[in-house]
Amino acid sequence: MTSKIPVAILGAFLAAGLVAPLATGVSAPGFWFEVLLGGLMAGVLYSLVALGFVLIFKASGVFNFAQGSMVLFAALAVARLAERMPLWAALICAVAIMVVLAFVVERLVLRPLVNQDAVALLMATLGVTYFLDGFGQTIWGSDIYEINLGIKREPVMVLDNVFQGGVLINRDDVAATVVAVILVGALALFFQKTKTGRALRAVADDHQAAQSIGIPLNRIWVIVWSIAGVVAIVGGVIWGGKLGVQFSISQVALKALPVVILGGFTSVPGAIVGGLIIGVGEKMAEVFLGPPLVKALDLAGGGIENWFAYVLAMLFLFVRPEGLFGERRIDRV
Repeated sequence: MTSKIPVAILGAFLAAGLVAPLATGVSAPGFWFEVLLGGLMAGVLYSLVALGFVLIFKASGVFNFAQGSMVLFAALAVARLAERMPLWAALICAVAIMVVLAFVVERLVLRPLVNQDAVALLMATLGVTYFLDGFGQTIWGSDIYEINLGIKREPVMVLDNVFQGGVLINRDDVAATVVAVILVGALALFFQKTKTGRALRAVADDHQAAQSIGIPLNRIWVIVWSIAGVVAIVGGVIWGGKLGVQFSISQVALKALPVVILGGFTSVPGAIVGGLIIGVGEKMAEVFLGPPLVKALDLAGGGIENWFAYVLAMLFLFVRPEGLFGERRIDRV
């Protein structure tokens, strides 16, 4: 019975998205499609951050609170280095910095906590979060910095021969979508087809058992934190290119939390699907459900986009805590 509830929830939100335009008087298919497309693009950006959470969790079984700070740190590094060198060189240097950071975190934070309780690793990542926030601003600065990706900011009008007035899309959102698809494909192949990827899954299941069969735990952690650092660079550069590199970028991680709850903490494709659900759901709710709620309940209006993702994640926690694509765990007594 409970297995049908997530489908019912998704169906309810889909129905709301289809019916709400009629309730609000917005019936133009082009406008509806533009909101849908905008939600998908926003969901892709959330997914880029959520990928880092999934990678760390698959290797350590612990939620990495530091992922948002890694995104900010990586974006700051690229932005400040790009002031002194070409962007491609700044990206290469940023990758080297994140790999060094992975070595430091493994040696000073993770290695002393091998075989300790998960809560110890969780608190350690929280400490890494505050360290990266402060250290990043100390060496890179705390102003708002710009990352010029060479993509024109003006939106493009597409499908004008299908919808009256056409549909506006942003070029940087399209670029983010392409990058996310490539990343997901590469990471899925890495975890499924490579020996290191299978070792990562073994480490997440049981640290002691993985070590007993010869899997080098410390090297695995360095690899996965390095990969998560590269993902943080991609997410930080895209978000920094859109919003400017500022402290608020680290808060994007808070929106990625509902994404991994929906998709599953152990699923790379789930991070993408969860991001798309959150992105589309919050845009539809804000544009189409907001006005009827304001009118019916005499509310001030606005803000639905800020809390919708967390309410949806809470519903999933009640009925399917492992997420849509997460591994179901059965404890026998």
